[in-house]
Amino acid sequence: MPNGSVGPAEEQRRPKIRSLLRLRPPSRLAGRWRRDLLFATVAALVLALDQLTKHIIRATLDRGDAFPEGWPVRLVHVENTGAAFGILQQQNAFLVVTTIIGVGAILLYYLYPLFEHAIMTAALGMMLGGAIGNLSDRIVLGEVTDFLKFPEWPAFNVADSSIFVGVVSMSAFLLLVRQDGDPRRAPPSTDQAQE
Repeated sequence: MPNGSVGPAEEQRRPKIRSLLRLRPPSRLAGRWRRDLLFATVAALVLALDQLTKHIIRATLDRGDAFPEGWPVRLVHVENTGAAFGILQQQNAFLVVTTIIGVGAILLYYLYPLFEHAIMTAALGMMLGGAIGNLSDRIVLGEVTDFLKFPEWPAFNVADSSIFVGVVSMSAFLLLVRQDGDPRRAPPSTDQAQE
């Protein structure tokens, strides 16, 4: 055969090769992969920031110390053996078990299709990172390090803040974005819009 010409058998193989090389739009699996990456990244960032800030506070402030002194908003070093707002003091075993149950619930919600929107995914990631951050303190230290103090408000930490922001974000999404209560009809996330 002359240079550049192709026989019938070669011509039949080319369409198959071309179809294998053709770029296809992202599949549901690719969308799922991006959603999993968002969830894991948010959770890991919250956990890392929570543990880093707690380590810095434990290394630089003695228990009960505050910086700067006399300011209304300050950093303090408080070790909390209870839950939020000082309830359930000295109930570490109970709090570890309930936190593990909470982590399981977050993971189940993550798998539920109603929560596939990117806002819900990020909110669940924030809640998971915060829950694991405080859980690791309870298991390793037997108490949780709190360090942000506002007037007339108990001290809290990055994990507490992340859980709070995650819950508020989910609630706002469910109540405001989808007033009819069906977030499955919400505007598609970037993953869904590309499919």
